[in-house]
Amino acid sequence: MNKTVNINLGGMFFHIDEDAYQKLTRYFDAIKRSLSNSSGHDEIIKDIEMRVSELLNEKQKSDKHVVGLKDVDEVIAVMGQPEDYIIEDELKVSNSYSDNTNRRSKKLYRDKEKGMIGGVATGLGHYFGIDAVWIRIALLLLVFGGFGTGILAYIILWVVTPEAITTSEKLEMTGEPVNISNIEKKVREEFESVSGKIKNVDYDKYGNQIKTGASRLGNSFGDFIMTVFKVFAKFLGVILIITGIATLVCLLIAVFTLGSSNFIDVPWQSFIEAGNFTDYPIWSFGLLMFFAVGIPFFFLTLLGFKLLSPNMKSIGNIAKYTLLALWIIAIAILISIGIKQASEVAYEGKTVQKETINLLPTDTLYVKFRYNDYYTKSINDRENFKFVQDSANTELIYSNNVRLQILHTDEKLPFIQIEKMARGKSFQDAKKRAEKIKYSIKIEGNNLILDNYLLTEVTNKFRDQEVAIFLYLPEGTLFKPDSSLQDYDRSDDSFFNLHYSSDNYIYKVENSQIKCLNCPTDENEYNDVENDMDDDSSQTSVTINKNDTIIKTK
Repeated sequence: MNKTVNINLGGMFFHIDEDAYQKLTRYFDAIKRSLSNSSGHDEIIKDIEMRVSELLNEKQKSDKHVVGLKDVDEVIAVMGQPEDYIIEDELKVSNSYSDNTNRRSKKLYRDKEKGMIGGVATGLGHYFGIDAVWIRIALLLLVFGGFGTGILAYIILWVVTPEAITTSEKLEMTGEPVNISNIEKKVREEFESVSGKIKNVDYDKYGNQIKTGASRLGNSFGDFIMTVFKVFAKFLGVILIITGIATLVCLLIAVFTLGSSNFIDVPWQSFIEAGNFTDYPIWSFGLLMFFAVGIPFFFLTLLGFKLLSPNMKSIGNIAKYTLLALWIIAIAILISIGIKQASEVAYEGKTVQKETINLLPTDTLYVKFRYNDYYTKSINDRENFKFVQDSANTELIYSNNVRLQILHTDEKLPFIQIEKMARGKSFQDAKKRAEKIKYSIKIEGNNLILDNYLLTEVTNKFRDQEVAIFLYLPEGTLFKPDSSLQDYDRSDDSFFNLHYSSDNYIYKVENSQIKCLNCPTDENEYNDVENDMDDDSSQTSVTINKNDTIIKTK
């Protein structure tokens, strides 16, 4: 039966049996003797202990695992034997760097020592083996050419990628084997770098600054700036947490709302389906938006907690990179859906129907819009589109996308041209959808009655269905528009200026424009239609008798 010892190695707690503990102790004593004359001796020993603790921690199968001789031997095999290492033999150290059989795979870290902001670009450069300048150029291109995605990608990588702090992490970042030789060499290089900077200091200059007290003033100002930044960081952390959590809650509600429409008959289900131009189910949009928008805000929330509590434990690299992969996949799918949505309404198709109005030269044409009281109770109701049911309980799309334009024609008889329009993924698809629009007019003698709505089946979906009515009138035609034309008239005002103050106004088509015969002077700027209006103070009254004959009185 072997005794077990509890040790704290590199900040980690281990259970180790007595034989393994004695061998590990001898191993560290040998390392200390081997490195007794090295620069930065204490730093090297600390990094070696941290690396050994990492290797032992990888072998932990449970919290009750006891480190044995086999575990220690395997760690020593990775780290190398101290007696085989000679500090002065630079050639051997160099060979250790070039030994591809011992080279470890690289790990992604942020290199803040050589980085400009957070060390993200420099870390990526180490990982992919390219100059960090190219990474920075790629991120700048994403900022200006990718609608700011470069900034978002940089922030996410800053949050998910740990910083290379220890010597072991710096070696892993460049793909060097983490053993005694490389740890010693790395620490010695950093120590010599710092020593070189100290040697190059202009001591006379800084001595004068110390004598004058400028150094203490600078330190005080630096402390003040750091305090301000810490307070700002805490405030920013609170803002990020509130914003992130609120956004995530809203996204969850949106996902539940969109998802419920597939299982529960909700009022907005038909409207969502009508706007879905793709074959993807509705709930998938909510899920994709949750990943595309929610994951960045989740990391922003974590950043907020990190600003408030710098010692907070990380969620782990597996979770970070999994979420990053999900975000990239969601963005790619949403882009493809957006392209498909746009292509489904890329073309406009239409059908044209023409009907002649048999109107005598002495008749007056009456024009008005009518509504269907089965779908609405007022002609003033205006709907871009809504879902209704007819008397046979068939579900339809109802829309008031109807417009009227009055134009001049050289033909002898007036005529009406009805154009039904819709959009689709091709001209043929758009035309087929336009043909399925249900719209009707009625010509009764000299009365033209127009529907103020269109109908189409729900299976056609809403694709900007519209009805355009063009009323062509020959010169000399008299017509009397109803006030219902007010919301649908899209005529050119320079040709036909409809007045709405009265339903009794009568209009006459002339060569260049349509003029009102009985409008007040303040409403009709073209009130010179009759040459017999001799006096400015006189006023002409125009009425129509039962035989549609115009009677004028002064």
